[in-house]
Amino acid sequence: MLNLLAKIFTWWNGATIGTLFTIAKRGELVGSDEFGNRYYQSRDTSSYDGRKRRWVIYDGYAEATKVAPDWHGWLRYTFDEPPSEGGMARRSWELPHLPNLTGTPMAWRPQGSLAAEGRRPAATGDYQAWTPEG
Repeated sequence: MLNLLAKIFTWWNGATIGTLFTIAKRGELVGSDEFGNRYYQSRDTSSYDGRKRRWVIYDGYAEATKVAPDWHGWLRYTFDEPPSEGGMARRSWELPHLPNLTGTPMAWRPQGSLAAEGRRPAATGDYQAWTPEG
């Protein structure tokens, strides 16, 4: 019951009932990525420029940075073939894609941050506190 209510009222956590209906009526699954996101394309050329519409259904919370660069290129019509059919060649120096981790426990916290573990380093003596005149 709770899952049904979430599907009806939450657009930010997966697909809503209306989106699932649209997918069933007009969409075809093209592929998925390592984050569990599913990519779709319309069966017809319904957009104003004569191209098939493309979209993503996020696995969990809807966060645009969860889309990998190769799928992003396909969604924006940079690539004609989806990565599930051809894929982009990875360079040896490229790191794997990570979504934006800000606000999560895995976010980067530099030394001295109040959110970082441990203690802040002591002042080095090059800082002089401001005091008001008078």
